[in-house]
Amino acid sequence: MEGKISRTKIELYTECPKCFYLDVKLSVKRPSIPGYTLNSAVDELLKKEFDILRESGEPHELMKKYQIDAVPFKHEKLNEWRHNFTGVRITHETGLTIYGAVDDIWINSHGELHVVDYKSTSTLEEISLDSEYKQGYKRQAEIYQYLLENSGFKVSNTAYFVYANALKTPEKFDSKLTFEMQIISYDGDRSWVNQRIKDISKTLESSDIPLPNQNCKYCSYVHEYNNKNQNQPTLF
Repeated sequence: MEGKISRTKIELYTECPKCFYLDVKLSVKRPSIPGYTLNSAVDELLKKEFDILRESGEPHELMKKYQIDAVPFKHEKLNEWRHNFTGVRITHETGLTIYGAVDDIWINSHGELHVVDYKSTSTLEEISLDSEYKQGYKRQAEIYQYLLENSGFKVSNTAYFVYANALKTPEKFDSKLTFEMQIISYDGDRSWVNQRIKDISKTLESSDIPLPNQNCKYCSYVHEYNNKNQNQPTLF
């Protein structure tokens, strides 16, 4: 079948097939949330910083600190791959166009590409990828690895998360944030992605709305509403 499916829509399907179907097939979208504008600003600044070293072919000081054998990857399509509406894209065997926008890509001395994602936060706790909601970060990296591999590149299983943690310890603001920088490595397993895309294709070809994920808070809300308002028109 034809159609375009973004990395975020694959994540939506993973979270809840029913929400995915309502969104993609019936154009009934989940309620939106405000954008993370400060996070976006940090992303843009990090891209500029790594782009300077991309031109010179040098590693960043953080890469040296964490002894990462890589430099920022230089490619004519990098800006396209970073753009939300183009991204790294492939045509899957199902006929679907799959795409996703990467933050950065590094290349090691063996010619392997590393998917890199920028993250910003402000916490006093140790930063890790162990919490439940951060499992989506891992799937995000694995989808990018899958897209790059199926675009003909040699891709490392190791992805990197560059974390900028805004410190809360300074005694006053002084109109600036001070960040502590950290890199977290993650060994991904992208073997699930191909089957997930096939499942998505079958779901879109069906005229039946799939069952929700039992942990989906959006579907749970609709279920509770329908139960408590049985004399009113039902939601999906």
